[in-house]
Amino acid sequence: MITFSDITKTYQDGTTAVEKFNLTVEKGEFMTLIGPSGCGKTTTMKMINRLIDPSEGTIYIDGKPVSDYSIHELRWNIGYVLQQIALFPHMTVQENIQVVPELLKWKKGKTEKRADELLDMVGMDPSIFKKRYPSELSGGQQQRIGVIRALAADPDIVLMDEPFSALDPISREQLQIDIDKLQKEIKKTVVFVTHDMDEALKMSDRICLMKEGSVVQCGSPEQLMKHPQNDFVEEFIGNRQSPWLKSVQEVMKKDVQPVPLQEQENQVTIPAKSTIEDAYALIQSANQTDFPVVNDNQKIVGIVTRDELLHYFYQQEKEGASIL
Repeated sequence: MITFSDITKTYQDGTTAVEKFNLTVEKGEFMTLIGPSGCGKTTTMKMINRLIDPSEGTIYIDGKPVSDYSIHELRWNIGYVLQQIALFPHMTVQENIQVVPELLKWKKGKTEKRADELLDMVGMDPSIFKKRYPSELSGGQQQRIGVIRALAADPDIVLMDEPFSALDPISREQLQIDIDKLQKEIKKTVVFVTHDMDEALKMSDRICLMKEGSVVQCGSPEQLMKHPQNDFVEEFIGNRQSPWLKSVQEVMKKDVQPVPLQEQENQVTIPAKSTIEDAYALIQSANQTDFPVVNDNQKIVGIVTRDELLHYFYQQEKEGASIL
């Protein structure tokens, strides 16, 4: 767990980058810091591993102030992924991955096994890639190596500072998928900085939207989209909509003329204004296959089947959408 308690960072020229910042990142959570340029998100992240020290306040990791850790102990237990990975050009992929484990005096067999495991996790066959040099890799492949190098010593925390922003759209999307799958498997505590709201909505457990060094709103992607706290949040998110917030009418059969509902005992109906998310909650315990969709006057305007809804759910899961 990472806790920011009344953190302020003021530079020598008088610029205040972060002011009275309070946030808790839970163990195993993927937390994204996002906001306009200059809002303090990168400064906030860099204070976790003491690349920058706060002017006021305290940051805790598992209840212990980061200032109480030795700098080496702190940084060896925090993986760090940058926009520009900067792999060591004279080292092979395997040697790049093994840098921190070797500094920690891991045995050779253990470091080699770890490198192979991590390459497998991101779909890079160790027998093909581990002896290659960075110059022999594409930009997306180099970025994958940068990510797994940060994971090599099995740190509890991983910091990612706009790690995909220099990539082409196809490589970027594939890496987002890879990191999402990897996080589901290894469940690290991740603090992720990006300027891309679509990326934040796709990958995060929670999003912390910042402005002028302070938290404007923090919550799940669905919470920010459904309940923006002010005009700034609404404008920053834009017109994006979770697939789960679409109307249930988009997946129902539309060939039914409005007719009065013939109420039956224990019959579950779905209001026409319901979202897919609401419909999902309604059908969970229902013992029926067809669900009348009713308007405000309790007239049937359509029928949606369990199979139609489940097909939609599975399709969205396959495409990476998350549901509350």
